[in-house]
Order: sequence, then C-alpha cells, then structure tokens
Amino acid sequence: MACARGAGRAVAAATVAQPGKRPPEPEPELEEPSLLDAPAPSRRLGSDPGLSDSDSEESVFSGLEDSGSDSTEDATASEEEGEGTSEQRGRMDRSPGQQARTPCSRMEVASMPGEDEYAEDSSDEEDIRNTVGNVPLEWYDDFPHVGYDLDGRRIYKPLRTRDELDQFLDKMDDPDYWRTVRDRMTGHSVRLTGEQVALVQRLQRGQFGDVSFNPYEPAVDFFSGDLMIHPVTNRPADKRSFIPSLVEKEKVSRMVHAIKMGWIQPRRPRDHSPSFYDLWAQEDPNAVLGRHKMHVPAPKLALPGHSESYNPPPEYLPSEEECLAWEQQEPEERKLSFLPRRFLSLRAVPAYGRFIQERFERCLDLYLCPRQRKMRVNVDPEDLIPKLPRPRDLQPFPTCQALVYRGHNSLVRCLSVSPDGQWLASGSDDGSVRLWEVATARCMRTVPVGGVVKSVAWNPHPTVCLVAVAVEDTVLLLNPALGDRLVVGSTDQLLSAFTPPLDPASQPAHWLEASQEERQDGLRLRIHHGKPVTQVTWHGRGDYLAAVLATPGHTQVLIHQLSRRRSQSPFRRSHGQVQRVAFHPTRPFLLVASQRCVRLYHLLRQELTKKLMPNCKWVSSLAVHPAGDNIICGSYDSKLVWFDMDLSTKPYRVLRHHKKALRAVAFHPRYPLFASGSDDGSVIVCHGMVYKCLWKTAASSSHSRLGPHMRKANLQACRAHAEPQVPELAGPTHPPLAHRDHGCVGVTQVQQKGHQAAHNLLQEHVLAVPTAGLVEVPEEANGH
Repeated sequence: MACARGAGRAVAAATVAQPGKRPPEPEPELEEPSLLDAPAPSRRLGSDPGLSDSDSEESVFSGLEDSGSDSTEDATASEEEGEGTSEQRGRMDRSPGQQARTPCSRMEVASMPGEDEYAEDSSDEEDIRNTVGNVPLEWYDDFPHVGYDLDGRRIYKPLRTRDELDQFLDKMDDPDYWRTVRDRMTGHSVRLTGEQVALVQRLQRGQFGDVSFNPYEPAVDFFSGDLMIHPVTNRPADKRSFIPSLVEKEKVSRMVHAIKMGWIQPRRPRDHSPSFYDLWAQEDPNAVLGRHKMHVPAPKLALPGHSESYNPPPEYLPSEEECLAWEQQEPEERKLSFLPRRFLSLRAVPAYGRFIQERFERCLDLYLCPRQRKMRVNVDPEDLIPKLPRPRDLQPFPTCQALVYRGHNSLVRCLSVSPDGQWLASGSDDGSVRLWEVATARCMRTVPVGGVVKSVAWNPHPTVCLVAVAVEDTVLLLNPALGDRLVVGSTDQLLSAFTPPLDPASQPAHWLEASQEERQDGLRLRIHHGKPVTQVTWHGRGDYLAAVLATPGHTQVLIHQLSRRRSQSPFRRSHGQVQRVAFHPTRPFLLVASQRCVRLYHLLRQELTKKLMPNCKWVSSLAVHPAGDNIICGSYDSKLVWFDMDLSTKPYRVLRHHKKALRAVAFHPRYPLFASGSDDGSVIVCHGMVYKCLWKTAASSSHSRLGPHMRKANLQACRAHAEPQVPELAGPTHPPLAHRDHGCVGVTQVQQKGHQAAHNLLQEHVLAVPTAGLVEVPEEANGH
C-alpha cells in the first residue's frame, strides 16, 4: 500500500509542477500471475465514462508526444481490457491515486489462503499408474520394464508368450474379445466399457463424442431479428480508435522511403484488349513454293454420261412410271437431278434451265466443302505376289515316271501301302485284290474277292500283317503273308486267340470266320454290314477299324475292334451324308467329313470338339497331316481347302489349282508334301511345310503337275497314296500312276538331283503314319 501511495504522490506532484509535459513513466512492477484472475466482463450500461481508467490516463497522457514508443500504450490498453473482476468493478469510483494501488492489491489477493491450487487441473490421468510421462515408448523396447509407478518402482512388461493359436482361441471363447484393447503404457489388456465402445462407434461414423450434444440447436439471432430501440452493447469506443497507430506510421514511412529509393515500382496498368495470334506473321510474301505446297486443287466435275445426251439411247429414257416415281422422291434420294430427254436434232435443244442452279451448287462445293489430299501409294506389282521358293530348293518331290504296275483287267479304284513301304495293295472292278512289290513292280499275289473293291487299307501297326478290303456290303480281313514270317505267324495267332463270349450281345455287324478254302487265299475274317461299304480306315494302333456305309441314318459310321471282334455305332443321330472318316494320328479324335462340314469328335469324352466349315460344295476327300494339327479337304467344286486347327475353324488357305472336281488328297508321311487328284486328269504335288513352333503358320507352294492322262466316260478313278519311306506317289490317275482303261498302277518317283540336301533339311519333320486314300465318285453324281 505504501508503494502505491508513493507512486500516486509523485505523479500528482509532477503534474502540478510541469503542466503540458508528460512525466517519465514509472517502471512497472512485476506482477505474479494468479489463477483467480478471470476475463473482465463487459462494462455496465450507463456508467460514467469520466470515471473510467482510460479517462484518468488520458488526462495525464495526451498521446501527442513525439518521444517514446507505443509499447506502454499497448500495455495500458491491455490492462484496460483485462481489468474487469468484481473487485475492480467495485472500485471504479475511486480516485486516480487509489487506482494506482491496484498491482499491490492483486498480489495480496493471490496470496489469500482458502483456495485449492489444483482446482483447475485435469483428472484424466488419475488412473495412470505409469508415470513415465509423454516420452516415446520405443525407448523402453530394449528394457524389461515399461516405466515407473508412483512409488518409483519399475513396471515390468508382461510375459507375452501368446502365439496366434492362443489369440484364435481367445477370439473363439472370450465374448469380450472384440472390446479388449492393449494398453501401451502398461502392456496389459483393457476391456472397454459400454460408454467407451459407444464413443468409438460414434467417432467412426463421424459423429460427436458427446451423446447429449446437439449440433443443430436453434441459434438466437441477436442482430438481425426484432428491431430494438437501444443497441445490444453500449460500450464506448476505445481510445486507440481515435489515436493514429505508430506501427502503421512506421510501415508507411518505410514504404515512402522505398518508393523514393526506387525499390518499389508502381504496377503497370494491364491491357484488357483481346490479343489474337497472327498465323501469317512469319510468312514471307515472296515464298511461292510454300503456297504451292498448301494448295489443294478442287476436284473436277464428273464427265457427262449417256443420260445427259440430247439424243440418249432408248434404254436411258425413263418410262411414265419411272418419271412419276422420280417426281415423288425427295431431291436427296434421286439418282439423277434431271430427267433425260430426247431431241430430234442439236438445233432443237433449248437453253439449259438448271444452268444457274448447277453453277451455284458448284460454287458451294468449292468454298464450303473441305478438301483432302489423297496420297497415292506407288506399289510395285511384283511386291503383291508372294515370294515362293524355287522348286529345286524344295526337292525331293515326284517329277517323273518310275514304275508301272500292270495286271488288273478293269478300273483300279483304291490303293494302300504297307507301313514299311515295301508292299502295295490295289483293288479293282475285276473283283480282285493284287499285292505288289513297290521296288520291282512285281505282282506277288492275287486274291479274288468276288465283287467290286471300293476301298483297301493296310494295317498301320508294324507287327500286324493285315489288309482290310471293302467289297459291296462286306469288309474282308486278309493276311497277305508277305514280309517277315514271324509277323505273319503272330498275326494268325492274334486272330485265332479270340474266345467268343457265352452271351454275345447284339451288334450292328456280324463277324464270320473264313472257310478253309478262303484261308488258303489269305482271307481270315468277314464282317457283314447289310449296306454297301464305301470306305475303310485303320486306327494308328491297328486295333480299331472304321467303316463308312452308304445308308442314311445314324449307322453310317461303324467302328470295329479287332481284338474283341466287337462293332459299335458311335453316333445316335445323323448330321448329313458322311463322305469320309479318319482317325487322328496322335489324339483320340475321329474326323467325320459330311458334304458341308468336317466334325471333330473326342472318342473318350464322346462329345463334339470342333466343327470345320470348308465353304465348298461338296466335300469329297479328307486327309490328316501326320502331326495332327492340319487337315486338307477336296471338294467337287475344284477346291482344295487347308485347315489349321490351331488358328481357326475356317479355312487357312484355299487352292484352286484344278479345273474339275477333286477325287483324292493325301499327305506324305515323312516329307512336307501333299498331293491332289482331279477329274481333269492331273495330279498336283505341293509343298506344305508344317512348323512345330506355334508362332509360325504352315507354308505351301505348288511343285509340279503330273498329267494329263486318259479319261473315260467322264469318270476319273482317283486314288493317290504317298510312299512312307521314299518321296514317291502311287495312284491310278496318271500314266505313271495308273491307266484305268489298261488296269495298271504307276509310281512317280523323285529326281535324284539334290535328294540328299533336301533329305538332310527335312530330317526333323519325319512323319510315321501313312495317309489313307480316297474312293472314286462319278462326275455326274458330284455328291449332290
């Protein structure tokens, strides 16, 4: 109190002694912060402003002095705003001398007993036993304890020997597992209460944590609601609102100094006028070459036709119905914009009535229609022709006649070669099957069969010596007794080892043993079908035999098993007339060629795998590549269709080398060759390379044409067959192959020049299964 009185007397004495001058400010005493200080409430309405602290200080400090800074003024202003306790409000009527004693009074109030100094502390941390503080818990990773309790003892980490199995059991057994969390401060598991779970769920949904809090409470509008007579607050304006700010004065002084020194430049006014890019600013008016390059000439008018003549031909003059239809059409739908007329002479032609209209439309086309420069592509015609290798680089392939097999008295219809390529079987209309030696053209044996031979097929198994012959409605199994005697004897033992079942099941075909006289001719078994048989073909293993019958219905294809002497019909319904069948050489597939498509059936799954569409009329022949991925088909419309089953079900390539219907197609078992025979009297040998890698497609090119040969009654008995060991082609179509009127079979052999080089080149493409031949079809029938 004494310090306050002394300070008040000193201020009063200085004011009386030197009026008009501001006395030196006393050094402010340090004031201890008190927890009892509260923000000052608003001033009471109607209080006398003359008794306020600001008025008392304004009488002492006018604010017009040049010396000093505004720090004292700011401190005084902050004290004016901060002093608002109830005790200070009670002393507002005191004199200035009494107000000077306020700091000492605050110190006295702060030291008054009876108040709890921890009344404002938070009680959130009362339950925390770990007094480690807000330090990173990673500091205790290498220590056995996690912190210290209130007594200073260590809080050891719990033994965490629980593995994933224990956690899984807790998850299954403990109903409170979902609300249990781990406390990182103590390392123990804490179970959340219902209020805590509700709080977490509300926070996850983006809501407020307090359930009772309503963020959408109605707000009281104090200022824009009802019109009031008196203002909401009548607080007088602060003193600083009437005094110029010294801080702003210093800022203005610094800016003025910077402008004088040239450090601050005034902003240039922006030009708001639109600016456009000049496309031709850099153009040279003397550059004629550039304008020529950019010039696109207008398209020329179409030349007049016969309909625009003054005397058009009669076929260009419309009739009355056409004139009426032309008049009823819209102008955009008319093919011609005028009706052709006829004048007797050029002198009688009047002025053209649509001249101005046509000139106007031409002008519209010139300046409204955009132009486009079409670049002409200069293509060399030679580049459009595929580059084919030279035939001499693709040798060996058949080029000349080697042997002629004479002996048949009638048409030779079918051929088949043994697996080793040593023997050749041929069937003829004279009712006999002849067995030839390929190398010498010597007839080793003649077997009479008593009918027209439609098809012969040599068993492809190397340890079985058996030939299947289709004669009318019977399939004969012959043992030619050629070659190794052990193979011949093992074949007879295989056929005689069959034991008939006690209860034979009904079959679509009947198996009969041959008589003693027939066995002397080589006949071993007979299979009766009841319908004419048109084709027989063996499976690659030699145990199954497929036969095609010339009958409608689902029994067109029958499969016979040699070891069990059992026959079955694999189809329950017919999909058209079957022309040819073939077994897949490497997979359990059966290919059935009807007139319009080739179907691929899976024999084990008993389902349709693929359906190949040759797009020809009609399919006459079929051959499968020894690798099994490529198929060729011949048709009666003189097409040879190549299918690559890895690419698509549509033809990969269509060859039209022949002029008439194709009767036979065949692949060579070892060399990349395939041949086709036609009714035009020729056999064409082509090169067909099939690659093992999938990213390369098959390549084919024509080698040589063998023919022409003699034709008779527009019927060409075509049966081409490739020799399995040498690049030879056997067939009854070409003079080296066969003369149907002389009843002979010929073999066309390869030229020996370059044979070894081509053989070395094609060693990796050696094939092992011979291709089945085809049956002749009269040209008049054409399969329709």
